[in-house]
Amino acid sequence: MASQNLIELIKVLRDRTGAGMMDCKKALESSDLDVEKAIDWLREKGIAKAAAKAARIAAEGVASVICKGNKAIIGEVNCETDFVSKGEQFHKLTNDALEMTLDNDVTDIEKARELTNSLFADATVAMGEKFSYRRYELVEKTNEEGFGSYIHMGGKIAVLVLLNKVDEESALGLAMHIAANNPLYITDKDIPLATLEKERSIALEAAKTDEKLANKPEKILHSIVEGKVKKFLSEQTLVDQTYLLDSEKTVGQYLKEKGLVVEKFYRYVVGEGIEKRVDNFAEEVMSQVNSK
Repeated sequence: MASQNLIELIKVLRDRTGAGMMDCKKALESSDLDVEKAIDWLREKGIAKAAAKAARIAAEGVASVICKGNKAIIGEVNCETDFVSKGEQFHKLTNDALEMTLDNDVTDIEKARELTNSLFADATVAMGEKFSYRRYELVEKTNEEGFGSYIHMGGKIAVLVLLNKVDEESALGLAMHIAANNPLYITDKDIPLATLEKERSIALEAAKTDEKLANKPEKILHSIVEGKVKKFLSEQTLVDQTYLLDSEKTVGQYLKEKGLVVEKFYRYVVGEGIEKRVDNFAEEVMSQVNSK
């Protein structure tokens, strides 16, 4: 019989990769129950896509952005049910907590929670749910720089962008693009060396198991691997992505035409990284695992 721990890990891995239960079980058993290693194992076998693309939302709540003069805040507050997350009271709680944090220049989440504790206590009494001030980021700009923000699906996704100059139309368009395309980096210079090496290793292992490449010379094989790594990472790099509002250009080309530079961006998806309880999932897993 599979252990409860294995069942929970299968759930996590399936949610993050979209792979089948038995593939997730094999991946975990081949990786000493290490989820990150199991993700790599699945990708090497061609079973799963990049974890960053396959991640699923697993909690309720709202992400929001407030800009005031040369300061801005992006943050997330969680609740227990989707019904409450859509309500006006909960949205007001979220914005009140973020505004209080911004107005007091609080840079530590624990101190921000202490500051806003009474807000959340009153909200619990009023709405009957447990709330969590999960995270936020404070950003400052100069008079010459510009903010851009976008909130999607009533607060399920929020984006804050800092540009080198004020251009409200472009800032909004770029924030919308980031919300839709989920870049992880601004340029390839922002990609950590460890990430590059990891992707090369995964691509190489995948190439070795590809029958079409079985007889390719090593030099050509490495060239193919580098091409796949470059393509994979370019999909996660903002300036290399096709611009959402102009499919004839990359974001980098658009920025160059406008004389703009994206200095920072933050993209919050409600619930990312939080596991949400799914009724009867354990029974579903057990029935499949024990039938093998």
